Amino acid sequence: MRLPGGYTMVSGRWTDKPGEAVVPPPFLTATGTRIGDTVTLNGMAEPVTVRIVGEVLDPRNDGRQVFTDASTLTSAHPDLTETSHHIAVTSGTDVTAYADALNEDLTPLGATARVGGLDASGDMVVTLNALSMTLTLMLVTVAALGVLNGVLLDTRERVREIGVHKALGMTPRQTVAMVLTSVTVTGLVAGTPGVPLGVALHGWVLPAMGDSVGFRLPGSVIAVYHGAELLPLTLGGLLIATLGALLPAGWAARARTATALRTE
Repeated sequence: MRLPGGYTMVSGRWTDKPGEAVVPPPFLTATGTRIGDTVTLNGMAEPVTVRIVGEVLDPRNDGRQVFTDASTLTSAHPDLTETSHHIAVTSGTDVTAYADALNEDLTPLGATARVGGLDASGDMVVTLNALSMTLTLMLVTVAALGVLNGVLLDTRERVREIGVHKALGMTPRQTVAMVLTSVTVTGLVAGTPGVPLGVALHGWVLPAMGDSVGFRLPGSVIAVYHGAELLPLTLGGLLIATLGALLPAGWAARARTATALRTE
């Protein structure tokens, strides 16, 4: 669940009364606690005991923060006042222009409006997405190179057959189409099981990446594929096969008929 302040809940809920707290996953790991347990916060005028009701994704300060209502700390800090406000704007709002206009009124009062100051979890998700994209591109490149190698060997073995077809009137465009067609079935057959396997791999890799830095990722970060999006992805195998076969197809189309016919 995404909260107005820019936080993303991993599990549990946000605080709704004094004495409750929400913490990031590393805090739970470091203290050996879980949702429903109580912890005592020291370092103030007097200890304050809070009950953990939720787990939030926030990597700032190594995930060792505690979020609670200001009234929870009144006994330890009687003069505690709220020093910041979090504003959620409607969709389509120019956030920068909004902050600039707000600062015109706030600056004389000694306050400042900043944009995107809370969305540290969003930065973490962007980083994970970038790493996932890099891994995906590497896998696609390796797969395309494998197709290239296989089609190139197959085309060289069939070069005399291609020469016969050219002698009978096959055009370069038809030659390219013939080579590309030869990988169509392979691409479709590979793409069909590849989609569920890829989704399963995604569901295993992203949590492992989060666990490696001590964070449990919420379901909204992991469950990003929907049924309507999976069907076009099935054609990914066909696209990779076509890309890998383009170079051998071009070579076959440029091969001279006489040279091809003399090849054994």
